Amino acid sequence: MENIGIDTIWVLIAAALVMLMQAGFSLVEIGLTRAKNSINILMKNFVDFSAGSIIFWFFGFSLMFGEDVAGFIGFGDFMSDSNAIDGIPFKASLIFQTVFAATAATIVSGAIAERTKFSAYLIFSIIITAFIYPISGHWIWGGGWLSEMGFHDFAGSTVVHSVGAWVALAGAIVVGPRIGKYSSTGKSRVIPGHNLAFGALGVFILWFGWFGFNAGSQLAASGEDNAIAISHIFVTTNLSAVAGAMAAMIISWIRYKKPALSITMNGALAGLVGITAGCDIVSPGSALIIGAVAGTFLVLAVEFIDQKLKIDDPVGAVAVHGISGALGTIMVGLFATEGGLFYGGGTALLTTQIIGVVAVFLWAFIMGFLLFKLIKITVGVRVSSSEEQKGLDITEHGEEIYN
Repeated sequence: MENIGIDTIWVLIAAALVMLMQAGFSLVEIGLTRAKNSINILMKNFVDFSAGSIIFWFFGFSLMFGEDVAGFIGFGDFMSDSNAIDGIPFKASLIFQTVFAATAATIVSGAIAERTKFSAYLIFSIIITAFIYPISGHWIWGGGWLSEMGFHDFAGSTVVHSVGAWVALAGAIVVGPRIGKYSSTGKSRVIPGHNLAFGALGVFILWFGWFGFNAGSQLAASGEDNAIAISHIFVTTNLSAVAGAMAAMIISWIRYKKPALSITMNGALAGLVGITAGCDIVSPGSALIIGAVAGTFLVLAVEFIDQKLKIDDPVGAVAVHGISGALGTIMVGLFATEGGLFYGGGTALLTTQIIGVVAVFLWAFIMGFLLFKLIKITVGVRVSSSEEQKGLDITEHGEEIYN
């Protein structure tokens, strides 16, 4: 019983840390966008957590962690209060998984910022938390077909971050770019954020919360083995983050002749996203490599998405959470100390990781695209041109961030 108490307290503390990440996301998003849309972004983050908590308690948790049905979906008593799950009380598992679900939804907010109807976003937020996230989550964490294959995503590089990013990608495509983002010839124009201090503070809050995100996924703190595991996860998480920040800074310095703060910030987040899948089973040295790879590809991915694909993602959410999440998940197949290719494990785990990444991409992107298309032809997804130019704060909410 004593162990249950210690384990439960640890999971609840970790859940609180992950909940704090909502503040980090809010600051990053308003910092990298224009002041006239700040209230709209903050409202979307409140909705993600508030509406998401209700719908995940009511519906999503059972679809994700209920009794497996054909490896595809879970089914159980909705809003149940069953016995312990993974050795901790049901309600501790529920709140821990709830804050993860809210994170997946929040990722989308930044990618479609500054031009999306608040009412449309509310509908989207409910659907991703109720169906899109829980179903693919069941495949991996709920006993579904990918978990049966041996797919490894310890804390959610793919389950949480890539799902949110691929839905965000679909949303950005359907909503279209902001007014003035691309010239008549298709050249990308920079629309600078209004406060990088907010953005930097947001990244540090996210970084802080990530220790709960990753180490909390151990789901236990009692005993020597759990203490060693949590300590290891803290180290790998931090090393990947710093490697991502340094790599992104160096690449930006080389390419743009200046070490850019906004890119360095996103590089740290890329490293954090990248290590989330394998933080428990890769060495500290491998964590450095994973973070460096994620930070390097972050710079290249932002350029490719913005300049080649002409997809307007104001905060780089698709590159940070989608590309880094996919790379980090795949690199588990290379660097896992048991089963990784570079540790004599052959290609079996690597192949499984690739299959999982592709399957989740197809699920999240297709469902996200269909959802945004459906919203577009019903209530509409985009504000009018005049509303976008005035700013969503005053036109959608009747308030301004700076009076």
